[in-house]
Amino acid sequence: MMSAPLKHSFHIPVMGIGFTIDTPIKVAPYGISSAISLVDDMLIEKMRGYYCRQANIPYQQITKHMDDFRAKRITAYLDMMDELVRKKFDEIKEAVNSSQFEKYIKMMPNILQVGIQKMVADNEDRADKIWDWVKSNLSMGSIDVNIMTKLDKDNYKGDEKLPVDYNDAHAALRGFAKSKLESSIVLSAGMNPRLYSYFENFEDFFPNVEGKFKKKIILKVSDYRSALIQGKFLAKKGLWVSEYRIESGLNCGGHAFATDGYLMGPILEEFKNNRDSLIETTAELLYKALEDQGKTVPSEAPALRITAQGGVGTAREHEFLLEQYNLDSIGWGTPFLLVPEAVSIDPKTLRLISEAKEEDLYLSDISPLGVPFNNVRGNTIDIEKEKNIIKGRPGSSCPKKYASLNTEFTEKVICTASRQYQNLKIKELNELDLDKQTYDREFDRITVKSCVCKGLGTAALVANDIERKVEGEGISICPGPNMAYYSQEVSLAKMVDHIYGRDNVMVRKDRPFVFVKELSLYVAYFKSKLEEIYEPMTPKQIKYFDNFRKNLNEGISYYRSLIRKENFGKLFDVEAISSELYRLEEELNGVLLNV
Repeated sequence: MMSAPLKHSFHIPVMGIGFTIDTPIKVAPYGISSAISLVDDMLIEKMRGYYCRQANIPYQQITKHMDDFRAKRITAYLDMMDELVRKKFDEIKEAVNSSQFEKYIKMMPNILQVGIQKMVADNEDRADKIWDWVKSNLSMGSIDVNIMTKLDKDNYKGDEKLPVDYNDAHAALRGFAKSKLESSIVLSAGMNPRLYSYFENFEDFFPNVEGKFKKKIILKVSDYRSALIQGKFLAKKGLWVSEYRIESGLNCGGHAFATDGYLMGPILEEFKNNRDSLIETTAELLYKALEDQGKTVPSEAPALRITAQGGVGTAREHEFLLEQYNLDSIGWGTPFLLVPEAVSIDPKTLRLISEAKEEDLYLSDISPLGVPFNNVRGNTIDIEKEKNIIKGRPGSSCPKKYASLNTEFTEKVICTASRQYQNLKIKELNELDLDKQTYDREFDRITVKSCVCKGLGTAALVANDIERKVEGEGISICPGPNMAYYSQEVSLAKMVDHIYGRDNVMVRKDRPFVFVKELSLYVAYFKSKLEEIYEPMTPKQIKYFDNFRKNLNEGISYYRSLIRKENFGKLFDVEAISSELYRLEEELNGVLLNV
């Protein structure tokens, strides 16, 4: 009889601020892990009110006038989610013959389904054994949370600046730490030493003697060097990174943290080759730190998972990445935006992305964080933005202020997408003696910024018909380039079947292999960065672009070696991929630097 808990080989990453805000409630009872964003406590409080009313749970609003309201809102919402998910999960386990139990089992990976069917057949007259198996093997999906580490603005009470513990990311971390969840916090957008040090205040992040944790740390990274630096930094504080979540620099949704030409395949290879070394190096630092602090030292190194996400779109790619790089899970993000059973998305936005083609999906400069942001043409927040520019009132009223990071004109941070900042910046621009072409270019650079912290959460309010007087109706959405190859709304079960190769939801036949697609995005990115330079290059710029091109060429060489492997040829069209590698190599090396 099977004894290990059933586990999926995929997870649903955080998407935007609102699209996955309640995803765990929808999918965790079926054993599927997902993550929610902790950026917007206003949205979180509204969603808590909504679900409390739906489930007849007593609800008392946590207002912004209460002390530590941000952390309290997050804790209350996470505790409510945990309660709802556990209740639904228990209902599934207690009704072995129900349609919900059947749905749970049918969504399992193929190899597990075979074992389940055999177990049931062998014990069809022993209901007690089946029941014991259910209790031992069915597991909930993890209710994980995500913090963008750089979104950690100072907060004030009146004109009085509050202690750093009340900063946005610090308060979000505290909200998670005080919740009942036994899950993971995903740290994205780079290293924040001050925030990382704050973890030391919460015992749930430290291991017991068996190396187990109540709450785990996941680092979202785009290269091995960053993972090692951050992992060692945390280990020196007695904190263990339980998972390194490798995300493609460009072939992803949301913000795109492009590498200097390092491609996904070689990065995964480096993690695979250095996995044992990574564990050994960080474990040694962990043990010493815990011993110095007088804390429990585990008897052996805690478990470490390596996962990947960004642009995966077929069952064959899923299977290949898991086996080739010894990965523990693959993140499927963008395709799930077409699954209302799993995300909160309104019909209009769903239709917009389902009809989007390659030319509609582009890397934009709209994010006030100053990081390239995946966007789709025709989204309503950008239409709203353009109307305001035409009216002579560029910028957002900035009702939420989560992306306020700029102090160019003010003592307190403001957002570069705000009306306040853009008015000040345009006033400064008007005082310069610029020709029309240069002026228009600089004006566009100012006004392109969009209120993403408002727009990325509004779809959840529209989808659930929740009051949105503050937010308005404008919606932004940030699918990855992979969205171009999907064109229809699908059910949760059908999408899971697609992941495991039991069904196909992709109509188009011309989708490039995941690594080839990322390479094409990097070649286009390389060319676009060159086009931004109007003067002859400095020696520093020449060195940057030469190194960028060198890294891409090394990645292409790696892929040529990879596609010659026997297991690769059994799954993919080697000739077509080889041809694309040659074409992209020619395109890359045909670009001249402006020297």
